[in-house]
Amino acid sequence: MAHLVLGPVLRHVDATSATVWVETDAACVVTVAGHRAATFQVGEQHFALVVVRDLVPGTSTPYDVRLDDRVVWPEPGYDFPAPRIRTGTTAEQLVFGSCRAAKGGSENDRLGPDALDAFATRMKDWPEERWPDALVLLGDQVYADEPTPRVREWLAQRRPEPEGEVVSFREYAELYHESWADPEIRWLMSVLPTSMIFDDHDIRDDWNTSRTWRAQMAEKPWWRERIRAGLASYWVYQHIGNLGPAELAEDPLFTTVQQSGEDVQELLEEFAEQADREAEGRKSTRWSYRRDFGRVRLLVIDTRSGRILDGPERLMVGDEEFDWIERNAEGDVDHLLIGSSLPWLMPHALSHFQSLNERAAARPGWRGRLGEKVRQVADLEHWPAFRASFERLARLLHRLGRAADAPGTICVLSGDVHHSYAARAEYAEPTRSRVLQLVCSPVHNDPPKPFRLVFRLSWSRPLARVLRRWADRAGVSPDPVSWQRISGPHFGNSVAILEISGRQARYRLETAGPDGLGETANLTF
Repeated sequence: MAHLVLGPVLRHVDATSATVWVETDAACVVTVAGHRAATFQVGEQHFALVVVRDLVPGTSTPYDVRLDDRVVWPEPGYDFPAPRIRTGTTAEQLVFGSCRAAKGGSENDRLGPDALDAFATRMKDWPEERWPDALVLLGDQVYADEPTPRVREWLAQRRPEPEGEVVSFREYAELYHESWADPEIRWLMSVLPTSMIFDDHDIRDDWNTSRTWRAQMAEKPWWRERIRAGLASYWVYQHIGNLGPAELAEDPLFTTVQQSGEDVQELLEEFAEQADREAEGRKSTRWSYRRDFGRVRLLVIDTRSGRILDGPERLMVGDEEFDWIERNAEGDVDHLLIGSSLPWLMPHALSHFQSLNERAAARPGWRGRLGEKVRQVADLEHWPAFRASFERLARLLHRLGRAADAPGTICVLSGDVHHSYAARAEYAEPTRSRVLQLVCSPVHNDPPKPFRLVFRLSWSRPLARVLRRWADRAGVSPDPVSWQRISGPHFGNSVAILEISGRQARYRLETAGPDGLGETANLTF
């Protein structure tokens, strides 16, 4: 008899359909809202993504989860509102953030209160009409290189080496179990359509920073198994739920996995190994995706696996994928949301330093080696460290913002940098759209307090002027866009809420404290 291990997780929802993801401990047929899907097997685990069709736009449909026609969720005495699918025709409120470490014992108490947990605790007492329309998780959903004490102990019982490192698919799965089984989070993800994209810690810290980093990791005897398992688990736990029913039907890998009837772990890990080779300039897959919520478009960019590190120039996103991004960014919408785990517009001093470091690390001899060492130690791997891609994104947003059918706002939603802020982009030729960088990080991984001084220093205008002059002398091209910080830096574990009304939007930041969430930023644009 099969049992539910994890989920349900409500993923893609549009006006008439939805997908619901689950993990079970044995093969079975999963039924959600009258629609069925057989599980597929990955190693010792079993999963299903149920496509629910023929929903009525603008309605709310309660659902349960049945395994072989036996109701297993919600459990008797469930303390939360029943899971439901809401088929709204637009998105009036989206919650987003990144960097959520699991709560795994007293050692993790130093990370501070979990802001997403606090949000869910508050939301469960709201009337349904007040619930947000979507949840967007912008990276570091799990910390594969920083497991909790409980997971480290579990790993040590499985094998002695490498110590504290997640390697296999089953070990990656344990990270998701620990993070998503949290009762408040499990409920939240069962009622809010959830979109996701990876960042480095979903695989390993500084993943794909540079060609040198890849070479260093390739020398480790366990790395090949690690990257295969990491990307295969990402495909299962995160990626397939980002796709709508039509995209799933056209995806040959998903079709093969569903129809196999056999263990597909080797198939998925071979696919993952090919996807990893994209950084060598070999296009194999696209993790970026698009979701439309009425007149609000969410375009999420892969800023990790899609990097080109062995070409004539370093690219955050390969040319083929950037062409796809440009095509999908166009259209008659009121708001264009660009999901990028890494901020495009950063603190000015740090932005200039990253572009400068890219030049330095490319030099021959000891200067290049020193530049590479600085890059890895200081995590200089954001958009400005891929200068060609930084400028191409700036040109794209400028072109979209000046078009006759320009959106009311173009917002780049990001995380990663462990402090939150908002910045407004300004071009020499003004745009019709308000172009903004909105950052929310972390959700649950507040760094030690001394880091706050470093983050504040990175916003220093005098330091930024010095580094910009240095970058000029090194031949870094002038910035194609200027930007002004309009809120922040804000510290602490937080969630951001983007509220949309017509062609206006409001960014609210709520930070977790001992007594729950408190508002730390509120901007309308």
